Amino acid sequence: MTPSCRHPQPSEPDAMQSIDFYMVDAFANATFGGNTAAVCPLSEWLPDEILLKMAKQHKQSETAFFVPTDEGFELRWFTSLGEINLCGHATLATAHVIFEHLGDPRRTIRFSTRFVGPLTVTREGAWLTLDFPAWETEPSAPLPLLLKALGIGECKEVRVARDYMVVLESQQQVEAVRPDINAMLPLEKMVCVTARGDGDYDFVSRFFSPGDAVPEDPVTGSAHSMLIPYWAEKLDKTKMLARQVSERGGDLRCQLAGDRVLIGGQATTYLIGKVLLR
Repeated sequence: MTPSCRHPQPSEPDAMQSIDFYMVDAFANATFGGNTAAVCPLSEWLPDEILLKMAKQHKQSETAFFVPTDEGFELRWFTSLGEINLCGHATLATAHVIFEHLGDPRRTIRFSTRFVGPLTVTREGAWLTLDFPAWETEPSAPLPLLLKALGIGECKEVRVARDYMVVLESQQQVEAVRPDINAMLPLEKMVCVTARGDGDYDFVSRFFSPGDAVPEDPVTGSAHSMLIPYWAEKLDKTKMLARQVSERGGDLRCQLAGDRVLIGGQATTYLIGKVLLR
């Protein structure tokens, strides 16, 4: 009997889920500025371990995931290490996707979050304004480890909330900081350095995240939850223009509104694609 020459039939492919993917430069009016976030719209929540694996694969400081609700959207943020309680630039990037790519006609969209309650983002022209909680800071002694890790001998003031805030004398000093990120790990907090700004800016800052995938965050919306109340008191004004003076940098329109802060910025889309999950 002649052996059969038929080719084996391929097995049925595994079920595949396709998810829209956006990469957005937040707090930037042109590509390659501001802070990049990955944004993934979902129809329903995936298991947390899948969300974390996706964030690790994306290799951005944050990936934002959102699901539609009757009132707006539920929003969560993941780094490559796990879920975090608040992220400003990824919230701005998410709003940009909803307005620009999903065609939401509303002027204001509402997010529900797990850790900080409701948040809103309002669109006015090219600017998007985050409505975030204001974080009060408490004075702290200048920790020798903190100053050594930043490579500085002294500072005007150290304050603490979720993060350490180190106040320096000038914008030039903030720009000149060359930190030892690994030396910050025992602090178990992120570190913001800030000073009054030169020229057009009321204040400037930089932000360091020891232990995270991105050691220096290019533009950090959530840090302004503590920066805005501090500088509003020091400068005796409620509306300010800020600049995060990282290598990429970004401008933020800031306002103190009672126990809330309003943080305005622009955003631009860098990449649109598909995530394919099997």
